[in-house]
Amino acid sequence: MSVQHPGRGPARQRILLVGMMGAGKSQVARLVARRLGWSRADTDEMVEAEAGMSVAEMFASVGEAEFRVAESRAIAALRETTGPLVVSLGGGSVLSSANRELIRSLGAVAWLRAKPLTLARRVGQGKGRPLLATADDRPAVALERIAAERQNLYAEVADVVIDVDGLSPGRVASRLLAELGELADLADVKGAGR
Repeated sequence: MSVQHPGRGPARQRILLVGMMGAGKSQVARLVARRLGWSRADTDEMVEAEAGMSVAEMFASVGEAEFRVAESRAIAALRETTGPLVVSLGGGSVLSSANRELIRSLGAVAWLRAKPLTLARRVGQGKGRPLLATADDRPAVALERIAAERQNLYAEVADVVIDVDGLSPGRVASRLLAELGELADLADVKGAGR
């Protein structure tokens, strides 16, 4: 599958997944990569490998600001990758305008959108989720607040939006591939008219 962007230059063989914690980005990225026979990357895993500690440990020891710097380096490193790639991006990767610009330039972007209730059900008490561990609110309330703060940022970078509520990761992966196939078809049609 070659994914093209209307108005965004040459075809790219990268799919990037954005969305809130608990939306299923990592799991869906694994499934999509497996189905396409592509490589997979996860920016949280990249940051952890570089730092030698988990995201939660990073938040606790160096703070969110330093984590975000490392996250931006991981996103920038994706420019150097070659070959087809499916990328799961951290939930807060869209907070930086520079990151958003870079994300949009790297490939086709899919926002896995979920209602706060779905997210809360999936993340439970937020174990291993530093933004929930430090929140004064219950996890469900914190997720609702964070989702409201980020929704416009996800929308800004997204080529497609997949509502994941009530869907298994397999169904989300299938829907994502179908949507991106339609996007590529649209780009082919627009390109043929030039």
